[in-house]
Amino acid sequence: MTSKVGPGLFFEDLSFGMEASIAHTVTAQEIADFARISGDVNPVHLDEAYAAATPFKQRIAHGILTASYISAVLGTKLPGPGCIYVSQTLSFRAPVHHGDEVIATVRITDLIREKRRAIFHCVCKVGEKAVLEGEAVLTVPSRVPRK
Repeated sequence: MTSKVGPGLFFEDLSFGMEASIAHTVTAQEIADFARISGDVNPVHLDEAYAAATPFKQRIAHGILTASYISAVLGTKLPGPGCIYVSQTLSFRAPVHHGDEVIATVRITDLIREKRRAIFHCVCKVGEKAVLEGEAVLTVPSRVPRK
């Protein structure tokens, strides 16, 4: 599978506060596909009767599926192709259900020039509610090769 994505930014193009977002509506089919691909077949994601007896009262999307929208922003928009994940923290704040539109937003909070690393605050929201928050650290290509 290939997709048309523009060139990524170089480390030298980045500045504090830069931000990018994507919106994605979660479908029941995507939840089922994620369960199949990941092997996480926890019935809270797949079985409506089981999920009804949980605190969520209905099936929920995998938290890591929601987190993958952060990866999509970083890998396609800011900084885009060429960046490499170093680390990601995640705090799951609220469930996501099929039919929810998730807005994933990343914002640069720090730049470490000597290592060409960018640190991002990451948040996924459904409506005004934050459902996931965290921090990502990425290595970003430079225009100037390392010596």
